[in-house]
Amino acid sequence: LSHLSFLDISYSTIITPKTLENLLISTKSISYMHCFTQMYFFVFLGATECFLLSSMAYDRYVAICNPLFYPVVMTKRLCGSLVFGSYLIGLMDSTINVLCMSSLQFCDSNVIHHFFCDTVPILALSCTDTQDIEIVIFIFAGSTLMVSLTTISVSYLSILSNVLKIASTSGKRKAFSTCASHLLGVAIFYGTMSFTYLKPHKSYSLGKNQVASVFYTIVIPMLNP
Repeated sequence: LSHLSFLDISYSTIITPKTLENLLISTKSISYMHCFTQMYFFVFLGATECFLLSSMAYDRYVAICNPLFYPVVMTKRLCGSLVFGSYLIGLMDSTINVLCMSSLQFCDSNVIHHFFCDTVPILALSCTDTQDIEIVIFIFAGSTLMVSLTTISVSYLSILSNVLKIASTSGKRKAFSTCASHLLGVAIFYGTMSFTYLKPHKSYSLGKNQVASVFYTIVIPMLNP
C-alpha cells in the first residue's frame, strides 16, 4: 500500500500541476524535453502500477483462499521481489516507449490535443510513418495490460469461488469488503487504460480519450487508499 500511495502521488505530481497551469493561463506551452520527460515518467509509473495492482490481487488471493499459509507464502522476500519486479518492468516499458517516440519527426502542427504529453496524441502529431512504432508500443502496452489483468482476473475468480463456499453471510460480507475497494480501482483503471491504448492512433478521439485519461490520471489516485 505504501508503494501504491507513492506511485499515485508521483503520478499526480507529473500531470496535475501542469494541467492546472494550462487551465489558468492563456498561453499553453511545454518544451520538447519537458514533454518527453513527462511521458517517460507517466509510462513508468503507469506500467509499475499495473503490476503492483496484480501483486496486490495475488496477495488478496492468498489471504482469503489460503489464510493459514499466508505468513509462509507472502514473506518479506517475496513482497520485496514483487515490488522490485513491478518497478523493473515499468522502467523497461517506459525506456522502450520513449526511445521509439524520440525517433519520430514533427514537421507540421505542434499542438498537442490533450492535457498532458501522452503517447497517442504525440503519435498523431508525427509526419513520418508510425506503423512500426505503433506495433512495438502496442505489443508492450498490450502485454503489460493483459498479463497483469489476467493475473488479477484469475486471482479474483479463485477468491469468488472460495467466498461462495462460505456458509455464513457475515463471512461472505467480510471477504467481499476486503476486495471491494481494490476491485473498484482496478476496474476503472484497466477499463479506461484499455479504451485509450489498445486501439490504433487513427481512431483517437479528443473528447473520449481526454475523459478516459482523467479517470486513470486523477480519479484513481484519489480513490486508492
